[in-house]
Amino acid sequence: MSTVDRPKMSDAAYERLRDAIVRGELAPGEKIKDGDLAEMLGLSRTPVREALTRLVDSGLVESKPGVYTRVATLNHDDVAANLAVLRALDSLAMQAAVPRLTKRDFQSMREANKKFARAVKSLNVLEALAADDAFHHVIIEAAGNPVVARIIGQLHPQLHRILYRKFSGLLGGEDTINHHEELIRACEAGDAQAAAAMSGEHWSHLGELISRLFDSDELSV
Repeated sequence: MSTVDRPKMSDAAYERLRDAIVRGELAPGEKIKDGDLAEMLGLSRTPVREALTRLVDSGLVESKPGVYTRVATLNHDDVAANLAVLRALDSLAMQAAVPRLTKRDFQSMREANKKFARAVKSLNVLEALAADDAFHHVIIEAAGNPVVARIIGQLHPQLHRILYRKFSGLLGGEDTINHHEELIRACEAGDAQAAAAMSGEHWSHLGELISRLFDSDELSV
């Protein structure tokens, strides 16, 4: 039974630590110890160590064996590289997904956008990020490429760290709500090229806004 439950505990540890980093509860540059985290989470060290390995792979944690394990700092070059990959993968997913999207998919996308709008109105950043992820998850699932889905899932938390801190100026607002609606219409029309171009422009705009934050030291720690 323990061999079945361990992955679940590791997943739970990963999700809780990931969210703590995204929310800034574990601050950039903060040193962390698996024993302390295990005690905090009420788990043994093994699933916590497994979670930390995944967090290192996703770029949220930095580790030098025998020297330190710490929350990764926000680095402009790393974020720019992350955004470039996400934009390319999003375009790939969009091109593959549009011919496969169904009426149920469009309904799910519209419902996710409604949840996003409600979260923006109530200033609930975590719910807004979850709704935005749910919106794009429909497209990623329809694309049917597990490699793309896995890499996007691995990279998103790095971006969420910035979106959580600067949500109102980067993602929250009528611009993104309208972007979602326009994207749905392009997908319903079966125009994969237009949908991919529209999404690419949105990623580029987001990248420009984030670059300005770094240039103005608003993301310094």
